[in-house]
Amino acid sequence: MTQSIVVQVGQCGNQVGCRFWDLALREHAHVNQTGVYDEALSSFFRNVDQRREGGADSTGGRITSLKARAVLVDMEEGVLGEILQGPLRSLFNSTQLISDVSGSGNNWAVGHHTYGLTYREQIVDQVRKAAEHCDCLQCFFLIHSMGGGTGSGLGTFVLKLLEEEFPEICRIVTSVYPTAEDDVITSPYNSVLAMKELTEHADCVLPVDNQSLVDIVGKIQYMSNTGKLGCTIKKDCTIISGQGGVVKVEKPFDAMNNIVANLLLNITRIPGV
Repeated sequence: MTQSIVVQVGQCGNQVGCRFWDLALREHAHVNQTGVYDEALSSFFRNVDQRREGGADSTGGRITSLKARAVLVDMEEGVLGEILQGPLRSLFNSTQLISDVSGSGNNWAVGHHTYGLTYREQIVDQVRKAAEHCDCLQCFFLIHSMGGGTGSGLGTFVLKLLEEEFPEICRIVTSVYPTAEDDVITSPYNSVLAMKELTEHADCVLPVDNQSLVDIVGKIQYMSNTGKLGCTIKKDCTIISGQGGVVKVEKPFDAMNNIVANLLLNITRIPGV
């Protein structure tokens, strides 16, 4: 069995991560209706049973309490607070969430140097703990944005940490690039500075253009409203919709984040719907 650890950094990274975990559970529920903790589930989830010695169950047993193999980082409390209070809260222990209160002020240097140095040991500690629960750690999935201070600055700092602490483990990065009309004036600078780090420390980068996500969602919604959707794409499909998932109420950017979450799911061992 091989496992992967997801590291979500910044507001965008954690919002995309929420959609990833929601869709992962939704897909597994569709194909695994017997309630058995199988090898596919073990790729991204631990099955924790406190009644057993060590807490973790082996594959083949009944699902008791799934815990995501993840570390969530954001220097603002908003998104992480919503996760702890939302329907996905049971997937995470509070120690897996690392946050501050002031944010990075859309400044790459603040995220990379100030918060990076401040939270270095705490981040490393949580990543190591997640790795210790893996039988065979295959890769890290890092999700972040390129325009914000925490996503670009602290996100690439975490990427460098992963290379230093786990040099033999593959690092796959999903990077969301800002639109040309982004309202954050520093986003072009943040993106350029983050790009340098990606070229030096990432094994694979999956670039996501924010404007393309807007265009795709707009086109699907237009086709839906005009009755032009075909049999391949339906209005409530998992490409843009969370309907039928764990999170019942969709938020403004969920449709865009669903596309990125599907991208990640489609390159993993989790079977599709």
